[in-house]
Amino acid sequence: MAKKKYRKKKFYIRNVGVTATFSMALVLFLIGILTLTLFITRDMTDYVKENLSLTVVLNDKADEQQTKRIESFLTKSKFAKSVEYISKEDALKEHIEYLGEDPQAFLGFNPLFALFEVKLNAEYANTDSVAMIEKQLARFKKSIDEIGYQKDVIAEVNENIKKITIILLGLTTILLLISFVLINNTVRLRVYSNRFIISTMKLVGAKAWFIRKPYIKQSIINGLVAAIIAIIMLAGLLFYFAYSFDLNLQLIKQETLLIVGGVVLVSGILLTAVSSYFAVGRYIRMRTDDIYYV
Repeated sequence: MAKKKYRKKKFYIRNVGVTATFSMALVLFLIGILTLTLFITRDMTDYVKENLSLTVVLNDKADEQQTKRIESFLTKSKFAKSVEYISKEDALKEHIEYLGEDPQAFLGFNPLFALFEVKLNAEYANTDSVAMIEKQLARFKKSIDEIGYQKDVIAEVNENIKKITIILLGLTTILLLISFVLINNTVRLRVYSNRFIISTMKLVGAKAWFIRKPYIKQSIINGLVAAIIAIIMLAGLLFYFAYSFDLNLQLIKQETLLIVGGVVLVSGILLTAVSSYFAVGRYIRMRTDDIYYV
């Protein structure tokens, strides 16, 4: 009869541990999804920003030497991701290709100007940085006819990005708080089943850290296992989207995947360790008589 009760209790404790680990995995999976969304949004934002162009239109006074000086300045600058030179002849060819008419045929000369098409680095794709770039290019004002950029588009993109970032950061913060509460409750449930063991250890003179140590260690292992399960679930979700919606996974940077995996692992280990520390501490501080009424 005693053996049967022992086995039943052992099965219950093991079942609580499995349930707790799986519950933590689900919470970490949600953290992973939101973190992945946050970083994918950042990557897409950079992609959009880096496709905004700055056009430096040259006038007819710009000779070959001056053109090379401007090209060298743009190529070596920190703000330029890529620089493409389009000559007057190439500009005319593009005009004919897109509009289907040749202005040179009825004007008798090529009215288009040579220009540089500059793709900006993401951090410089804002109105303040573009104004700074215009000041730097002022040294070539005798050779530059006009500096054109999509001012309204840049301002709108940055405004929308700011709103999306605030919303995602707010959701991330709320989810982290909810996750801590859920994981804390899950860990407390597992520690609760061992409250009498903790009380016995305290009665025989065990120090607080000696009592806490095995529970924290076990919680870290459970958190690590839960994090690995959550990462596998995230990988499965990505492959599902890739298969079902023809998503190109190469668009997601490897750095992003490593950061998300790291966040999930650290969250799993840290949250469970902290929760276990406080959960065990509650029963260490509690009087023996009070344990029966918890």
